[in-house]
Amino acid sequence: MLGAKILLVDDEVTFTENMAKLLNARGYRVITANSGDEAIRMLEKENFDVVVLDLKMPGMDGITTLKEIKKLDLFTETLILTGHGSINSALEAVKLGAYDYLTKPCEIDELVAKIEGAWAKKDEEVKRDIEEKIQKVVESPSSVFDMFPKEKK
Repeated sequence: MLGAKILLVDDEVTFTENMAKLLNARGYRVITANSGDEAIRMLEKENFDVVVLDLKMPGMDGITTLKEIKKLDLFTETLILTGHGSINSALEAVKLGAYDYLTKPCEIDELVAKIEGAWAKKDEEVKRDIEEKIQKVVESPSSVFDMFPKEKK
């Protein structure tokens, strides 16, 4: 079985390349982005299980990127990476809906454990959404038509 599909977002190209290699070697499918804007464009086109997002980036920082990810209303969990001096920002990110945070530099085993936790949470949310839709259809079979966008005339 394939591991989680991860979007790794960090402006430090060497970091993303090295971390992607380490995670790929552990069975994950990793795509990298080196800016918040690039990450949002990728998320609009592709589904990811977990986004690993650096907070300190030029241009669109991690908090702004997280807010944009939340607007997309995707079934994905976001794990924040932050420097030691930015713990308050990491806590703000968790309040905004991030799964958790890790301080950089982090050990690969610690990152893998957080990714696994985020992936499990994402799967639970998908299952809950499916169960809610099934229940709605069971209670009102005609409601199945409400789940599809109406065609414009």
